[in-house]
Amino acid sequence: MSPDCQPNSSPQRSKIARPTTIDLTLQPKRNAIGPSVAAKKRRAFDPHAFLATIGEGRKSVLFQRKQRIFAQGDPNDAVFYIQTGKAKLTVVSKTGKEATIGILTDGDFFGEASLAGQTLRMCSATAMTDCAVLRIDKKTMMEALHREHEFSDMFVAYLLARNIRYEEDLVDQLFNSSEKRLARILLLLAHFGKEGKPETVVPKISQEMLAEMSAPPAHGSASL
Repeated sequence: MSPDCQPNSSPQRSKIARPTTIDLTLQPKRNAIGPSVAAKKRRAFDPHAFLATIGEGRKSVLFQRKQRIFAQGDPNDAVFYIQTGKAKLTVVSKTGKEATIGILTDGDFFGEASLAGQTLRMCSATAMTDCAVLRIDKKTMMEALHREHEFSDMFVAYLLARNIRYEEDLVDQLFNSSEKRLARILLLLAHFGKEGKPETVVPKISQEMLAEMSAPPAHGSASL
């Protein structure tokens, strides 16, 4: 009887052992591949390198300090990407009052409202330092967003992060004192709390500009 039982028992043991071994080895691999590979791809994607290869419809432009990149009311037909340097966005009211609404630095996009059908610039952009800026035609940018999914994901994440910043700015303007608003602006200018090391040198900004950016929204202006 025992010799007859042995052939039946050994296959049973092997059948039970194999699925158990497969389940234990494959399960951690699935968990390791999913998020980690996706995160590596996000970190590995370089928008600067990608934008340099999108072909026609892009142009690298150098702007000197205080040079106007575009003016409020200009045709809104392109998106801009800062390769190096810093720039500011300003708005002029009907009464002639100017307010600074944004400070931009390396890796920032601006002028993207053209992608949503806005035909005229709602603000002006001016170089705060010597800047290297990539100008991308609206059509070329749209094609790149449709063709390259990693670039599209990065661009959407950038816009969402900036939208969150605008909401934080609004809360800051409505509820915090001018001292707290000024402190927050200085931390943002130094990139405090962002990935990488904070900047040790804050760009040269006049006291008047800082006052505009930290003033209460009496005229409906926003900071940064």
